[in-house]
Amino acid sequence: MNKLIVIVGASGVGKTSLMNALLAGRNFAVAYEQHETRPFQALFKRDAKFALANQLDYLLLRAEQERELRAADAPGLMDGGLDLDFYGFTRLFLSRGWISAAEFDLCRRLHALIRQALPPPDLIIHLRADSQTVGERLASRNRINIASAEDAALLESHIAEWLDPLPESQILRLDASNEDIDYPISVPIILDKISKPDWQSDLQ
Repeated sequence: MNKLIVIVGASGVGKTSLMNALLAGRNFAVAYEQHETRPFQALFKRDAKFALANQLDYLLLRAEQERELRAADAPGLMDGGLDLDFYGFTRLFLSRGWISAAEFDLCRRLHALIRQALPPPDLIIHLRADSQTVGERLASRNRINIASAEDAALLESHIAEWLDPLPESQILRLDASNEDIDYPISVPIILDKISKPDWQSDLQ
């Protein structure tokens, strides 16, 4: 089964930009968040009643993407991902009152069922940045943003709770606060990590 790498972090931290920078230095099979083409994203932005539909759609999309990446000919690379959508964004939606406890449990059951069928990522790149950087990047985006700069700290706390019990060998923590668009600091660190012959065995 093919290796899978996911880049996680708060909205606006630079996950997609880092992913694109990595593509300049190595061949990956990729999957993006697809904000503009998801059927409930814009609807949810206007009306919170679409929050549950939006999350279920994303959990299913991410599962489909993981399955395709695992079968690809090159290492899989994903911005965000199934676990970030559940442990990060679905918990954020619950915290903000956009979904109920029963709706959250529905998402939890779906996520658990998917994870029984699909293994977790081999490497999680946890990308962080200071609040000013995140705010500026969100403001400069030309796409639909559900989470705001004010949500970043809460989202990051949910991500930290998810990652805390995982083996540190499975996580690569990077600070993108002072990175340029081509990520000259982070990209070499990541490529060095995954170029080692034993990087897969280190994560098992």
